[in-house]
Amino acid sequence: MNTILDNGCVMPVQTSQAKTETYRRIPKVELHRHLEGSLRLGTLFDLARTYSVTLPLVNDLEKLVQVQGSDPLTFTNFLSKFQTLRRFFLSPEVIQRITHEAVVDAAEDGIQHLELRFTPVALSRSQDFLLSSVMDWVCSSAAQAAQERHISVRLIASVNRHEPPELAAEVAHLAAERIPQGLVGLDLAGNEAEFDAQPFARIFQEARQAGLSITIHAGEWGGAANVRQAIEVLGAVRIGHGIRVLEDPAVVELARQRGTVFEVCLTSNYQSGVVPSMVDHPLLAMIQAGLRATLNTDDPGISSITLSDEYRLACDMLGLPLVTLHSCILEAAEAAFLEPLERKLLVSQLRMALRGRVIL
Repeated sequence: MNTILDNGCVMPVQTSQAKTETYRRIPKVELHRHLEGSLRLGTLFDLARTYSVTLPLVNDLEKLVQVQGSDPLTFTNFLSKFQTLRRFFLSPEVIQRITHEAVVDAAEDGIQHLELRFTPVALSRSQDFLLSSVMDWVCSSAAQAAQERHISVRLIASVNRHEPPELAAEVAHLAAERIPQGLVGLDLAGNEAEFDAQPFARIFQEARQAGLSITIHAGEWGGAANVRQAIEVLGAVRIGHGIRVLEDPAVVELARQRGTVFEVCLTSNYQSGVVPSMVDHPLLAMIQAGLRATLNTDDPGISSITLSDEYRLACDMLGLPLVTLHSCILEAAEAAFLEPLERKLLVSQLRMALRGRVIL
């Protein structure tokens, strides 16, 4: 049985798996991974049994929570997976378990530093948990897993454009209180095509003043103007996705001047229909334009991928040179939401680990 790539190329499964294993040994940094999209399929089956979760197609759970080869490659289909996943956030133990497992999975994929973003409102809603409690559960579980697996982990609280700004303000306030617990960033996500980010501008300004670092989803389903707004109005130092920045040379220049870092997610962009095919992904064009691009998974559980898979796609399908992949990893380390001395140490360690490494 072979793996058929979306550009028509055929790769034997054994070859694909061997190559991915080779990339797995590369030390990595991930800046853009959603907790709610990182659940293991086996865990979901276990939770469905334990908590008697009623699903319309319990025997087809995989189809409900993971993108399938027969699925339409649309934003609507991709987001529909979250509707099922949200039904599983049923107890503190569940939230702690999925957080722990997300960190463990990252460590097993060779990730040295992980920035895991989560949406407190989404995790709290099914059982009406307090937002503060949810954030504490994620912080404590992530810290425990990080210590056990010897991986650096920081957390980012995410809020949605389509929800009330007052709710975002509450999340931002609670997040700032938990900076000492490793919750160091604030993210704006959601439907950027239909909801403007302007109502959240003051919230993000105050979050920056409180010490939170800012990353904004932009330039994925909206155009380059949203990237400009994220940088100039919301104070983003990193952009989630951002691949449509190339539509406006002036915004490209702005991002270059500001040193804005782009959190690129190859498979997610393809599966959600942002790019028509993987070979059309603009990652290389972004790098050639002088933009600081990094590679990330977005939602590895939904996409059934690892960061190693994304590295393999970038190099083997898009033709990203190995030296450039290493540069992307170092860019991610240099953009990590860490204290300056911690960041400097991470970059130094990765630079040494990557030196002389080759892909066979």
